[in-house]
Amino acid sequence: MIPPSVVGDSGSSTIARIVKVNHAGEYAAIRIYQAQIMCARYVAPDISVALQQILEHERRHLTEFRQAMPSRASRPCRTMWLWALGGFVLGLFTGVLGRNGIWACTLAVETTVHSHLEDQLNFLRSRDPELYAQVDAIRMEEQEHLDHAEGELPPTYFLLRPLYWVISRATDLVIWLSTWGDSARLARELKQRR
Repeated sequence: MIPPSVVGDSGSSTIARIVKVNHAGEYAAIRIYQAQIMCARYVAPDISVALQQILEHERRHLTEFRQAMPSRASRPCRTMWLWALGGFVLGLFTGVLGRNGIWACTLAVETTVHSHLEDQLNFLRSRDPELYAQVDAIRMEEQEHLDHAEGELPPTYFLLRPLYWVISRATDLVIWLSTWGDSARLARELKQRR
């Protein structure tokens, strides 16, 4: 059983935070891909089409999470400008690194996000079936992004480990801050229940 301090009576506060952090994450992802597309035009033009397709997915996800907010008493994060700035800086930095930097960023972000989405799905399954279905569909598209990035990276890419580590830890930290620690408590509780 998930403790009331994490979820409230019915989990409504955690559900509201899940929607809020997912919305903010999509907002940041849009900024990452916009910056990467800008760089890719010069450093790896052949991947611009794939990045544009991923960007369109992220835009649709943002809209879906925004539409899910009112009925769950959720609002956009007050620090959206930080998400936007962080996403753009990350996209610009990895975009300048070229094709491998771009795909390493996608791999790190999507792997971290995928883990959080799995925790969210376990939590939402019996509490909010509609949001569960939405998050599950989005998780499948995010998995496609992850698989694509993995397939594009050479196994010997020397910057992958440190870049992956920094990006995944930064993504975890931003998610943790945006959910007031609920993401970590939820993950811990779900591990104990397995």
